[in-house]
Amino acid sequence: MLAVGALTPVAAIAPAAHAAPYCGITWGSLPKVTGFDTAQAPLTDVRSGRHTCFDRVVVDISGDAGEYAVRYVSTYRAPGSGQALSLRGGAKIEVLVGNPAYDADGDAVYDPANPAELVGTGGYRTLRQVRLGGSFEGQTSFGLGVRARLPMRAFVLDGPGSGQRLVVDVAHRW
Repeated sequence: MLAVGALTPVAAIAPAAHAAPYCGITWGSLPKVTGFDTAQAPLTDVRSGRHTCFDRVVVDISGDAGEYAVRYVSTYRAPGSGQALSLRGGAKIEVLVGNPAYDADGDAVYDPANPAELVGTGGYRTLRQVRLGGSFEGQTSFGLGVRARLPMRAFVLDGPGSGQRLVVDVAHRW
């Protein structure tokens, strides 16, 4: 005699499917480091932009970009003094670029009116603040206040002109 339940069809259980990455972003949030060597070309500007899937910060350099280190930190600190500097947002990114904010004579080339607010971040989905930490021993430090610890990437592009630029993108979500 067969039990009625033995003939009842059972739905197959498929393995869990992985969701496609948001906007194809696969960057992660680990440090992006090329090294700590410096270049002589000073930086000239910092700007930002809003994109569909991420917010972007661009550091313009008058010549070749030095190496860089971009990483999440628990406390953002000024170079040289180590003084803690506040940043708005739920997470903090330290950007070290191997280029000074001064020329070979020590004169400031990049001297923003408000070092704590380099760009306006109103209306940005992820970026909350971009702050100049300082320029010390050939390196310049920036702090990015972001909404949360999110995927980010860093890379160097040629131009405009004979210069280069360091680009830091922070995704809007995972």
